[in-house]
Amino acid sequence: MTDIYQFHAKTIDGAPVQLDRYRGRVVLIVNVASHCVFTKQYDALQELHRRYSERGLSILGFPCNQFGNQEPGTNEEVKSFCELNYKVGFDLFAKVDVNGPKADPLFQFLKSQAPGLLGSEAIKWNFTKFLVGRSGKVIRRYSSMTTPKQLESDIESALYENA
Repeated sequence: MTDIYQFHAKTIDGAPVQLDRYRGRVVLIVNVASHCVFTKQYDALQELHRRYSERGLSILGFPCNQFGNQEPGTNEEVKSFCELNYKVGFDLFAKVDVNGPKADPLFQFLKSQAPGLLGSEAIKWNFTKFLVGRSGKVIRRYSSMTTPKQLESDIESALYENA
């Protein structure tokens, strides 16, 4: 596989989606959690969505419960939490594993294309982010500590370069 368009996922409501639907858009893929010190990043992700979606940015949130049991709820509970507390308008998907033998194939691909610190492929915590260009190829990986606001110049570049 050479791009994200070969993969599929399930929406938070359980509907199957081919990621090909995002062809031609800049995509920010984030593993999210409702009970994490970084959960407040939902506000900033929503702000990115508000500012850049019409220019071609799509944000995809994938809940994950692999880090400190910080996403214990059902998909329905996660969706409700995001809507009520953060007014999330970007796309949310069903819970996935991002590491280990049951890691979602999309995240296996993302990690192989953009390894982390010292070449490690493992995702270290919630709110790890992957920026994908309009071509479907991974541009860069960001740690949980990198705030969505800090991604703006890279997002702007990706939107401009690939327009």
